[in-house]
Amino acid sequence: MEACGSAHYWARELQRLGHKVSLMPPTYTKPYVKRGKNDAVDAAACCEAMTRPDMRFVPIKSAEQQATLSLHKTRELLTKQRTMSINALRGQLAEFGLVSPKGTGHVRELITQAQDDVTLPEAIKQVVRIMARQIEALAEEIRQLEKSITHAAKQNALCALLDKIPGIGPVIASAIVATLPDARQFETGRDFAAWLGLTPRQYSTGGKPKLGSITKKGNRYLRKLLVLAATSLSYRVGDYTGPLAEWAQQLRARKSARLTTVAFANKLARIIWAMLNTGECFRQESFLRVKPAQAIAA
Repeated sequence: MEACGSAHYWARELQRLGHKVSLMPPTYTKPYVKRGKNDAVDAAACCEAMTRPDMRFVPIKSAEQQATLSLHKTRELLTKQRTMSINALRGQLAEFGLVSPKGTGHVRELITQAQDDVTLPEAIKQVVRIMARQIEALAEEIRQLEKSITHAAKQNALCALLDKIPGIGPVIASAIVATLPDARQFETGRDFAAWLGLTPRQYSTGGKPKLGSITKKGNRYLRKLLVLAATSLSYRVGDYTGPLAEWAQQLRARKSARLTTVAFANKLARIIWAMLNTGECFRQESFLRVKPAQAIAA
């Protein structure tokens, strides 16, 4: 009988039977493979990797955490499909001179414009109707998934804790808590940021270190969510006061917009790690929104 289920599933089953289970990333065992590729060589490599004092292990996710991640993966898939459908519709209507501003918010305007255009052939109008139904159906499914994710996040104390961070809503908080069962696996906040691929790539030789762009290693989905959150905050950072806001404002004055955004995402990752480890609430005074009267006075 063929094996089924993920590594986390089998790890939970073995734990239930009383075994002590450790999960390792497959990439970390590759250097210990001697020659060839067979089960015996792979088993020997795993045994050798297990004995290394600096080996990193993966915390075992619960069934609930895997279910939550399934919601996120499905939402990401449907979002990509909606984007593909919108781009296909835009491309076909552009052949007939019908265009609209970018963004999903202007799709309805484009569809209405096509439906009201009496010069369009009936065949292209049929295509518009089909694509409009598909886009609307995908949007509705995405909304339902987001409601489920938000509902699950409200029931989780850690998600409620992270939800207090500026730019971190229930979707991002839910994804982080589900992906990271135990934040103590990272010794520092920088280690967590490096795991997300938000730290500079290092190249050192002859005692001369060089830093490049971010590594983009690790979990792409979490990295994308944090960068999107940082992008939203960086545009509105002038409306806030406090140490964190002042740091972002000074960085934005010296560096490019994209570099500032990634650095802000790195900072958010470190804040998230600290809060998950200590259970401390976000210090609101570090990123406090300026009241309209204060903004006018400034």
